[in-house]
Amino acid sequence: MRSLPHRAFPVAAAVVAAVAALSMLTACADPLRVSPADRRAIADTLSALVSNAYDFSKPEPAARLLSLYPDSGRIISAVAGRVTTTRDTLAGEIAGFWQRVGRNMQHPRFVLGSTYVDVITRNAAVLTLVYSIPHTTPQGAPHTVSGAWTMLWRRENGRWRIVQEHLSDTPASTAPGLASEAPFASPPPPSHQH
Repeated sequence: MRSLPHRAFPVAAAVVAAVAALSMLTACADPLRVSPADRRAIADTLSALVSNAYDFSKPEPAARLLSLYPDSGRIISAVAGRVTTTRDTLAGEIAGFWQRVGRNMQHPRFVLGSTYVDVITRNAAVLTLVYSIPHTTPQGAPHTVSGAWTMLWRRENGRWRIVQEHLSDTPASTAPGLASEAPFASPPPPSHQH
C-alpha cells in the first residue's frame, strides 16, 4: 500500500477545517436553525422582559408596560373581544387600564404562572403564559386580576418586542381572591389587563 506524502496531512486537515467552518457559518446564517441553548436563552429573556415590565415596585408602570411593544409599526392586540392595531391606541388602552384599575391596586405583585415558549427562528418566538396580580383594593379587600396571555415576539435591532397578542381574562366568578364577593355580583366591565 502506498502512503501519502507527509505534507498531504496538513492539506487534508486544512480542507476538513474549512468545511467545518463553512458548515458552522451556514448554520449561524440560517435563521431557522436555533440550538437548544439559544432556545432556552430566548425563553428566559422573554419571561424576564415581561416580569420586569410588570414589576409594580418600579416607577412609571404604564410606560414600562408599553415598553414591551415596538416604537412604531402595526401592533395587533386582542383583548376583551376588541382588536387594536396601532401603538397609539394600545398606549391609550394601557393608560386607561392603569387609571381605572392599576393605580387602585394596593401592594400588587405580578405572579408568573406556567409559561410555554415556541421559538420559531432566532428573531421570532411565541410566548404563552398564565399570570395573576394579587393585590388589595382601596377598601382593604383581597383581589386578584388574572388570565392567560399569548404574545408573538419579534427581535429587531437586538430588541425583543411584542407585535401581536391575545389576552384572555379569568372570569370574575373563578378568579382567585374573589370568593368573598357576593355570588351574584355583576362582573366588572372588560378592560385591557396590562
